[in-house]
Amino acid sequence: MRKMYLSAPLPFVGQKRMFAKEFMKVLEQYPDGTLFVDLFGGSGLLSHITKSLKPHSTVIYNDFDNYRFRMKHIPQTNQLLADIREMVGNSVPRHKIIKGELRERIFSRIEQEENSTGYVDFITLSSSILFSMKYKLSVQDMRKEALYNNIRKTGYPECTDYLEGLEIVSCDYKEVFNRYKDIPGVVFLVDPPYLSTDVGTYNMYWNMADYLDVLNVLKGHSYVYFTSNKSSILELCEWIGKNKDLGNPFENCTKVEFNAHMNYNSSYTDMMLCCLTTFTLPVLNRKAADGNLYVHGFFCLIQAVITAA
Repeated sequence: MRKMYLSAPLPFVGQKRMFAKEFMKVLEQYPDGTLFVDLFGGSGLLSHITKSLKPHSTVIYNDFDNYRFRMKHIPQTNQLLADIREMVGNSVPRHKIIKGELRERIFSRIEQEENSTGYVDFITLSSSILFSMKYKLSVQDMRKEALYNNIRKTGYPECTDYLEGLEIVSCDYKEVFNRYKDIPGVVFLVDPPYLSTDVGTYNMYWNMADYLDVLNVLKGHSYVYFTSNKSSILELCEWIGKNKDLGNPFENCTKVEFNAHMNYNSSYTDMMLCCLTTFTLPVLNRKAADGNLYVHGFFCLIQAVITAA
């Protein structure tokens, strides 16, 4: 029997290791042989668990973020981390800041790796030398952050069997969905980037409209869907369900924007939306030609949107 992993071999923002055991319980209700399509494959953990429990099922893993490429370079990543681990030694306590000449030596080693091989797994590297849950994708961006001695004490296992048996694709989730949506009994695994969370390490730009578009996948299909309370998506859908006839209240609005900065790396956009309507009010002025006073009314909404620079 193949080994089943309950966490991804390499760091990945949003991998579902906390849901692994509950996800396994959900899979029990589907017969072996069911077609599973992991639209937002991420670290591949959901696909891996599904294939492990349902060996006769076809499992489509959409590796849009090229996680398999990172896994292929695990030996190279381990060597880079080993060199940095040796540099730091016992000179900096665990979880403390790395400063001065040692910091520059670490950056030099990373730059050497990138120049000589053309590749550095910055996500895995970030988890060892940046503050917890901070991820940067270049030396230039790393230089803006403090370095910490969070260096992994041992190398990452290569886990060559982790993606075994999966059918791997790499394309937009809508393309994958359209390819399999009409197959009877298909089950979609839907774990999109969470709204109101950092998606800087994903290979996509993600806004609210994109997030809501995902809901089209759910209608009329079996699915396992993941979200968080940060997105308020459940509350939003419940509200829309109660106000079906509202439509888009901002459809004919005029929008004015103003950009401002809170600090060196954060900015926000204030938006004013104005809707012009015409209505009449009866008046007692007998000199008015038709007895009515015409009044222009304005509806305005002011909204603040905070974004990272």
